[in-house]
Amino acid sequence: MRNSGERRRRKTPNVATGISAVVLIGFVLIALLPFLFMAVTSIQRTTMITVVFDPAKFTLDNYVRVFADGGFGMALLTSVIVVTLACLVNAIVCSLAAYAFAKKPFPGSEVLFWVYIATMMVPGQVTLIPLFTMMRELGLLNSYLSLFLPIINAFGVFLIRQFMETIPDEMIEAARIDGATEMQIFSRIILPSIRPAIIALTVFTFLTTWNDFLWPLVSITNEEMQTVTLAVANLQGRYLTDFGLVMAGATVSFLVPLVMYLILQRQFVEGITSSSVKG
Repeated sequence: MRNSGERRRRKTPNVATGISAVVLIGFVLIALLPFLFMAVTSIQRTTMITVVFDPAKFTLDNYVRVFADGGFGMALLTSVIVVTLACLVNAIVCSLAAYAFAKKPFPGSEVLFWVYIATMMVPGQVTLIPLFTMMRELGLLNSYLSLFLPIINAFGVFLIRQFMETIPDEMIEAARIDGATEMQIFSRIILPSIRPAIIALTVFTFLTTWNDFLWPLVSITNEEMQTVTLAVANLQGRYLTDFGLVMAGATVSFLVPLVMYLILQRQFVEGITSSSVKG
């Protein structure tokens, strides 16, 4: 009797695990369907959205045309430059600001920090017109600066500060006693310790900058400065749309951040987990 009861108990978790696995696989397949549809449509010449596909008509001509006729190559290069500058500048600025808030307190620093964090609650659409006016008055429209400067915000400072709070103050004081300057402390002690948080911030910055559509649409009027999101939108015709061509552009723009995320996936998860647990 005991053996039969133990067998039933062993089988029950296995059945529950199997059902959970099937359900999860089903959800994953549902989530992948739009991307599969996009990829399959991108290798067809079609002006209609349909779920009926003819393998005999599959062709890679759309990918050739998107770079040859759509100016997609220049847009891809512009987005890569903007994303690289945004990730680099955002990591530097947020790290320095987080170091000041976490390890160099000054009168009113805590109040200033939470006021700064409160700006995260303001929707980007609210600040769109003031931001555009500022960029126009500074003569920065249609430039790389106008595209990546608005990406720097309070989120990066908050993320890195939470991680930086866990670094012992005794370590920094010991370095000061040994004669290290503030820049040496920051570069040799702080930066290596917050590497996972910086990688996580880099991934967030990359995805935000790469997928941004509204701000480039407002701030860019020169076709040579258009980003990849604008280039994909411009593939749509006024009267007739070649959906195969549009999907080819969308697939290319999707693959770049996907590859970047797959490369940095382990560090990204480590940074998010560490900052949430330690914070």
